Amino acid sequence: MAFLPGGKEALVTEKSGQLKLWDGAQVLNVAGAPAVAYAGQGGLGDVILSPDFAKSGLVYLSWAEAGEGDTRGAAVGRAKLVRGGAPRLEGLEVIWRQAPKVTGRGHYSHRLAFSPDGKYLFVASGDRQKMTPAQDMDTNLGKVLRLLPDGKPAPGNPFADKGGVNAEIWSLGHRNILGLAFDTKGQLWDLEHGPAGGDELNLVKPAQNYGWPLVSDGDHYDGKVIPRPATRPDFAKAALGWTPVIAPGNMIFYTGKMFPEWRGQALIAGLAKNTGVVRVAVEGESAREVARHPMDKRIREIEQAPDGAIWLLEDGKDARMLRLSKPPKAGAR
Repeated sequence: MAFLPGGKEALVTEKSGQLKLWDGAQVLNVAGAPAVAYAGQGGLGDVILSPDFAKSGLVYLSWAEAGEGDTRGAAVGRAKLVRGGAPRLEGLEVIWRQAPKVTGRGHYSHRLAFSPDGKYLFVASGDRQKMTPAQDMDTNLGKVLRLLPDGKPAPGNPFADKGGVNAEIWSLGHRNILGLAFDTKGQLWDLEHGPAGGDELNLVKPAQNYGWPLVSDGDHYDGKVIPRPATRPDFAKAALGWTPVIAPGNMIFYTGKMFPEWRGQALIAGLAKNTGVVRVAVEGESAREVARHPMDKRIREIEQAPDGAIWLLEDGKDARMLRLSKPPKAGAR
């Protein structure tokens, strides 16, 4: 979900491949969305606005794309949003792809975030439920990538001298990133699903290896133990972890005025039962959970509107958009 300037309209992606425009009164279909490989965890993914949206009208989308045979991979593209009458996308171009495409229907990640200065596009690329790519520098799976807005590798990336997909890579050793956001001080954080336990909040730094699948605070689903992060001091450690898991949907760093006591905190959407919204205080490179606001639905997405209200998207059939706000002060009109 992404709010358009002014805060009275929002774009919403649906996994089945539909892009919607909510204008405050009705929900409209946006024509021109990409064809998606809809199965498992695959479909239409993230949507964000270009930093120069007011001028260019460009939006960025991610989705699962079919390949040869039974293979799939995440793709990122951009297009111009045309409003007025029937909304549509024009000039959709694919600017990045996971390489290689592999079998399976999970762990695409494909979360997107622009750097605060608008110069760089960061892409979360999941491990696709394979046990080797996150540590393999011949693939961009299991990595965070730093790109230019046109999808080319950003100059100065830490492995650029190695060529190929290495030129895209910012960090490695990631599993399934569902949150990617910059804090109020310009630091990049990711939020990852662990296996059976071991969800993580990581401060993402260039050239760092976050250890998956060689270490984790969780174990394999069949009960096989994974070595703990303490056994490998050469790997970057999570700033915060969860066992039992919260199954994060995504996160934002709150900057609004409506909830001043939350300013600067990470707000995390929880997919696990009764998790709702998790609040995390970030202090430098450290993080600690400060509160949970349980809800009886799985929360897929959390976003901040320009007025400071917090919007949630439920996950599943007949899901709702929910607005969280403070009641008006007594006597206010």
